[in-house]
Amino acid sequence: MAVSSKNSPPITSGFKTSVSQIWSKLIGPFTLLGPSGLWLTLLLVVPTLVILELSFVPNIRPGNLVIPSGFENYCQVLGFDKCQLDRFSWTNLRVIGRSISFAGGTTFLCLLLGFPVAYWIAINVSKKWRNLILLGFVLPLWTSSLLRSYAWITILRPTGVLNTVLTTFGLPPLELLNQWQAVLIGMAYSYLPYIVTILYASLEKLDRRLLEASADLGANPVETFWKVTVPQTMPGIAAGSLLVFISSLGDFVDPELLGGASSMTAARLIYNQFLGATQNWGLGSAMSMVLILGVSIAIALLLKYGDRKTI
Repeated sequence: MAVSSKNSPPITSGFKTSVSQIWSKLIGPFTLLGPSGLWLTLLLVVPTLVILELSFVPNIRPGNLVIPSGFENYCQVLGFDKCQLDRFSWTNLRVIGRSISFAGGTTFLCLLLGFPVAYWIAINVSKKWRNLILLGFVLPLWTSSLLRSYAWITILRPTGVLNTVLTTFGLPPLELLNQWQAVLIGMAYSYLPYIVTILYASLEKLDRRLLEASADLGANPVETFWKVTVPQTMPGIAAGSLLVFISSLGDFVDPELLGGASSMTAARLIYNQFLGATQNWGLGSAMSMVLILGVSIAIALLLKYGDRKTI
């Protein structure tokens, strides 16, 4: 008896289907990610591994043979010379603490100044003007950070614009340049647009019906702000704060130009170890890895607690 094969699918059709599925699930994504993956590997992963290797070589200079030999550089970052507990110095820890203080202070100032602005744009400004106002906040980012720092030098120097205005009104001049206050002013100005745009994206999704319900139930504006507005926008607050903290932690230009010699930060210390007179690449690499670790922890917190739609 002959068996009919009209309704049986051809073997080649099933093979083509399986190959297509394998391509779409495995090979296709790797092919699409190949160029960017190669770019990141060559310009990010490989240099980081080189820095990691150098961080285990004490007192290495350009041209020396790279032979990793221990954790002496990391001990020196933590203040222990040659990993001996009786030879301790606070110098490097003060530098790291100063970097964290600048980053934390910048984050606080940006949040304090940026939240009212973002709230005003999202709640009170009409839709046809919002994009224009946001563009005004983003415009400073179109210029170089170096130019912005020099502009603040012109404003804050003893004979600058600020003291000229103060003396005109009979007020005493202020000595801000080459002080930590100037560093915070410059860094807050540099990163304020970032937090304003992120907070605006979060506040734009604010459920205004809850604000009206809170007012109807007798809550005053302060209670409404802390119990309704802040909880709804907390992911955006976390995202903006962590982004500013991460960016300002490695800032080099503002502390260098506005802070002077008394505002040494981790980024400036790393620069001195690689390109300065000391030329200790091992210590600079160890400091770099500590900074990378801190930034990685902040990024992990950003991805976990931040609003991913605003990042």
